Amino acid sequence: MKPSTGDRIVSVIIHILLIIIGFVSIYPFWNAAVISFNNGIDALKGGITFWPREFTLDNYKFVFKDKRLINGFIISVLRTGLGTAGAILCTSIFAYGMSKKELIGRKFYMGMAVFTMYFSGGLIPSYLLIRDLGLVNTFWVMVIPGLISVWNMIVFRTFFKSLPPGLEESAKIDGCTNWGVFFRIVFPLSGPVMATIALFTAVYHWNDWFAPGLYINNPDLLPIQTKLQQIMNSNIMTEQLKQMDSAAAAHLSSLRSVTTKSLTMATMMVATFPILLVYPFLQKYFVKGVMIGSIKE
Repeated sequence: MKPSTGDRIVSVIIHILLIIIGFVSIYPFWNAAVISFNNGIDALKGGITFWPREFTLDNYKFVFKDKRLINGFIISVLRTGLGTAGAILCTSIFAYGMSKKELIGRKFYMGMAVFTMYFSGGLIPSYLLIRDLGLVNTFWVMVIPGLISVWNMIVFRTFFKSLPPGLEESAKIDGCTNWGVFFRIVFPLSGPVMATIALFTAVYHWNDWFAPGLYINNPDLLPIQTKLQQIMNSNIMTEQLKQMDSAAAAHLSSLRSVTTKSLTMATMMVATFPILLVYPFLQKYFVKGVMIGSIKE
């Protein structure tokens, strides 16, 4: 059956809208990448759109020669890896317990957890709590507070409740403990929902700049996103030029072509590219993982 004229018109309109939305979404990132490869002084003139006008790698040389930015990148990688793994483990264990009707006080614990989704003490009480726990100015302040996410726990819990009870019963008959059932049966079956939540958590940890800026004063512990925020909100270019060691400066013969704007774009590309590489590998789990963990009850 051939589509009618009306169907063809609607199809064309939808395709045009999708192309426009795709362009609007991709172009800012592409333009930032173009500016990062352009001479900084020339970029200040404006007019750079789809291709560098004066191609240069000086901006990236500056980024990779600055030990503080490289250190921030390493901190971001460690934080994202440890934070995501810890969050998945702790949140899934919590959710598995909440999925058991025989757990004493289950409704009370669930109510307390959901309460925290809608109400919080605020910034000052949170800072006082972090300080009293001895986490201020430590690497773990970026990991420990994010180990439990109530929303992710609810998604995990819904998925666990959808599993056939016979799987756990047969495992217990064979001598498995609750921990054995969880790690040998339930955990391996949670691939789709786990991959989805892992990606959401990893993106949060990688992009977060506010918490480190609030709780950490040691520049050696700041992730690259916080350093990027500092570049955009201060005249950090002059400071970096002064503090760079003479050996690094000697390698940058064209350092004068680097400006705050071009440095910001290059740093943003370095900070964004790694997390973009994760999406193609986990995208296929998005719909399946979220739908499994949110609809079935």
